[in-house]
Amino acid sequence: MQIENNVFVVTGGASGLGAATARMIVDAGGKVVLADVNAEAGERYAAELGAAARFVQTDVTREESARAAFAAACELGTLRGLVNCAGIAPGEKVVGKEGPHKLESFARTININLIGSFNMLRLAAEIMSAAAPDATGERGVIVNTASVAAFDGQLGQAAYAASKGGIVAMTLPIARELARSGIRIMTIAPGIMETPMLLGMPPEVQEALGKMVPFPSRLGKPAEYAALVQHIFSNQYLNGEVIRMDGAIRMAAK
Repeated sequence: MQIENNVFVVTGGASGLGAATARMIVDAGGKVVLADVNAEAGERYAAELGAAARFVQTDVTREESARAAFAAACELGTLRGLVNCAGIAPGEKVVGKEGPHKLESFARTININLIGSFNMLRLAAEIMSAAAPDATGERGVIVNTASVAAFDGQLGQAAYAASKGGIVAMTLPIARELARSGIRIMTIAPGIMETPMLLGMPPEVQEALGKMVPFPSRLGKPAEYAALVQHIFSNQYLNGEVIRMDGAIRMAAK
């Protein structure tokens, strides 16, 4: 899928992995809608990226909010891609000092990470399936963000791992269904990345986490995630697969 002169929606586009992806799209000559709940950060980053970027305050769990983001995207041109980066990463034990895991927090994590991703991709697929295909027969590409927690969830990650495991599990059946419309879907499962959450930790904690990675022994960079998204867009034979991007880390239970 060619990026230049095409339109893409990036959820969580105001920071972290989403922000790096949005910049990659603009640098490659594409147009991007930053779909994020953080209005202040979104407006500021869209202004920084310039005329090729537009911010739409978006709650990925709400249909009307999601539709507004795609409406803005369609005003810019032909929608050819969606990258789902919006999500939360809470930590809570099933049985903690204050009692059992809150059902509300578990449901919220599933709602934002899994249902929110599905909400956005189903609407993107509807729009892209109605568009004319490009010269290769392709109509669009969807990239979801899972996590290594889908495979190696740690203590306190029951909700997060479940939400990301759901994203992994739905990748192949959706790819098989959307193939008839010339739409590909891929999932990236990042490891320990330089996201705002991790960068807010003390330097010694960041360093310790980085040393857990076999090679390179550091946190992953958002630009590296964006580079993988760019390759997925360009490599038409990548479809229905989950790519771990984690420096070969396999987390041991603690």
